[in-house]
Amino acid sequence: MAHIFILFKREFAGYFASPVAYVFIGIFLVLSSVFAFFIGGFYERGQADLLAFFNFHPWLYLFLVPAIAMRSWAEERKSGSIELLMTLPVSTWQVTLGKFLAAWSVLGLALILTFPLWLTVNYLGQPDNGIIVAAYLGSWLMAGAFLAIGMCMSALSKNQIIAFILAIVVCFLFVVSGSSIVLDSFKGWAPSLLLDTVASFSFLTHFEAMAKGVIALNDLGYFLLVTMAWLYAGLLIIEQKKAD
Repeated sequence: MAHIFILFKREFAGYFASPVAYVFIGIFLVLSSVFAFFIGGFYERGQADLLAFFNFHPWLYLFLVPAIAMRSWAEERKSGSIELLMTLPVSTWQVTLGKFLAAWSVLGLALILTFPLWLTVNYLGQPDNGIIVAAYLGSWLMAGAFLAIGMCMSALSKNQIIAFILAIVVCFLFVVSGSSIVLDSFKGWAPSLLLDTVASFSFLTHFEAMAKGVIALNDLGYFLLVTMAWLYAGLLIIEQKKAD
C-alpha cells in the first residue's frame, strides 16, 4: 500500500504541475452548468432536484474522461519514462492502481467543486439530499469506469490522440448499448435474453437508476466490475509490451 500511495501522490501532483487538471476541472464545471441551466431547464422544471445536472454526465464524461486518461500510459511510453518506472521496486498492478486512483481523485474533485449547485437547490427548495448523494456516488463510479477504459486504450498506443479516439469509441458503445436506437435494431430477430444482455451493458441504464436515488447492488457491482475488468486488461497490455 505504501508504494501505491507514493505513486498516487506522484501522479496526482503531476496533474496539477501542468494545466491538465485545471483545464479539465474548468471545462467540466462550465459545461455541466451550461447543460444544467440552459439545456436541462434547471429553473423551468420547477423541481428541487439535480436531475437536470446529472442527466448530462454520461455525455460529458464520454469526451472529457478519455482526454484525461489518454496521457496515463501513452505519455510514459512516448517519453521513455516507462522504462525507468518499471525498473523501480514496484509491480505493474501497483503502478496501474496508483495512476488510476490519482486520475479518479481528480474526477472526484471536479464533482465536489459542483457543490454550489447543491447549495442552490437547497436554497430554492427542499430536495431529497439522499437522492443527490446517491447520484453523486453513481456519477463518480461511472467516471471510474470511463477512466479504466481510457487507461486501457492509453496502454495500447503511445500516441495520445489515437488513445483518445479509441477510448471515445469504446465508451460510446457502452453508453448507447441500452438506448432505444440500439435496442430497436435488435427487436424482431433477437431473443429477449439477448436484448436484456445488450441493455445491461449500458452505462445509462445503471446510472439513471442511481441518479434517481436507487442504490442497488447490481448497479454498484456493474460499475466496479467494468472498472476492474478494464484495469486488468490494461495491466495485461502493459505486461505484454514490457516483455516485447
